[in-house]
Amino acid sequence: MMLATLSPAVRQYLLVTGNYWAFTLTDGALRMLVVLHFYSLGYSGLSIAMLFLFYEIFGVITNLVGGWLGARIGLNKTMNIGLFLQIIALTMLLLPAEYLIVPWVMAAQAMSGIAKDLNKMSAKSSIKMLVSSEAQGTLFKWVALLTGSKNALKGLGFFIGGLLLTLLGFQLAILCLAVMLLLVWIVSLVKLKQDLGKSSAKPKFREMLSKSRAINILSAARMLLFGARDVWFVIALPLFLASQLGWDHWTVGGFLALWVIGYGAVQSIAPMLLGSGNIPDGKTVAFWALLLCAIPGLIAVALMVNWQIELAVLGGLLLFGSVFAINSSVHSYLIVSYAKNDGVSMDVGFYYMANAMGRLLGTVLSGWLYQTSGLVACLWVSSALLVLTVFVSSLLPAVPPAAMPDSD
Repeated sequence: MMLATLSPAVRQYLLVTGNYWAFTLTDGALRMLVVLHFYSLGYSGLSIAMLFLFYEIFGVITNLVGGWLGARIGLNKTMNIGLFLQIIALTMLLLPAEYLIVPWVMAAQAMSGIAKDLNKMSAKSSIKMLVSSEAQGTLFKWVALLTGSKNALKGLGFFIGGLLLTLLGFQLAILCLAVMLLLVWIVSLVKLKQDLGKSSAKPKFREMLSKSRAINILSAARMLLFGARDVWFVIALPLFLASQLGWDHWTVGGFLALWVIGYGAVQSIAPMLLGSGNIPDGKTVAFWALLLCAIPGLIAVALMVNWQIELAVLGGLLLFGSVFAINSSVHSYLIVSYAKNDGVSMDVGFYYMANAMGRLLGTVLSGWLYQTSGLVACLWVSSALLVLTVFVSSLLPAVPPAAMPDSD
C-alpha cells in the first residue's frame, strides 16, 4: 500500500535500487568465492589477480559505453541487461573443477565486470532525475544512503561467499547465487517499464568523453583513490590473513564482510558526520584524502618492525575504512551533482570508467606486489597513490556544485 502512494518515478527508482542491492550481494559473494577457492587450489597471488583482470578491464569499457547506452535506451534496460549478464557469468562457473581453467574463469569474470558496472551506472544515474538541482543537501543524503547501503550489502556478500564455500562447496554456492538472481531478473523484466534517464536527444558515440573540467579532475582523483585502496585490500589482504595469520575461509570472509558493512554504514551517515547543511566541494575531497595518506604507511612501519602485527593490520584497516568511506561518499555525491541532467548517465559512466581503471590498477599491483614483495610493499604504494590523490583533488573547484557557473 505504501508503494502505491509514491510517484511513478520514485517507484521505478526503488525497483532499480532493489535490483542493485540483489546484484551487489551476488557480486560480493562471487568475489570471495573465487579468491578463496582458487587460493585453496594452490594459485599464487598474481594468478588470482589475473582471474579478475578482465573483470576490471571490461569494467572500464562498460562504464564508458554503458553511459552512452543508458542515455539512448534508458536506465531500466541497461539494468536488466546487467542482471542477465551476471546470471550468465555465474552459470559459466558451474562446470566441473577440471574445466575451470584460467582463461574460462577470466571470461566469466569479464562478463561479471560488464554486468556490475551496467548496474552501478544505472542506479547512480537514476538518483539525479529525482532530486531538484537546488536541493543539494538532499542529493548528498540520497547518494550517501545508496552508496553506503550498496557497500554494506557487498560486505554481506563477502560473508555469504565464505559461508557458502564452507558449507556447500564452490559449485553449489555458485548455483544458489544464480537461482536467486534469476528470480530478481524476472521480477525486474515485469516491473521496470519506464525509460528513466533516457536522453531527450540521441547522444553520439563520440560524445562519451566528458568535456567538464571538474568531472575530469574528479575522475582522475577517483582512479587514484581506488587504486590506493585495492592495491592492498583486494588480493593482498585476504591472502595475508589466510597465509600469514592462519585464518580459515570462514574467518577471512566473515571479517572482510564486517569491514565492508561497517564501511558502508559510515558512507551512509557521511552527511551527518560532515555536519548538517555542509555541502561538500573540492576542498572537502582534498582534506579527507590528506587524512587518509598516512594510514597505510603507519601499518607498513608496524609490520616492518614486527610490532603487534595482527593488531596493526586489523586496527589500521578499521581506521582506513572509516576515513576512506567518507572520501568515497563525498566523491559519489560530487559526480552526481556535477553531471548534466540530460544524459546524466554519460557523465556518471565516464567517472566510473576512471573508478574501474583504479580498481584494475590496484588489483594487478596487489597480486604482483604481494607475490614479489609482500603486504608492506602494497601498503607503501597505497600511500604514494594517496599523495597523488591529494594533489589532484586540490585542483577541484573550491565551491559547492550548485554555485558553479556551469552547474546544471
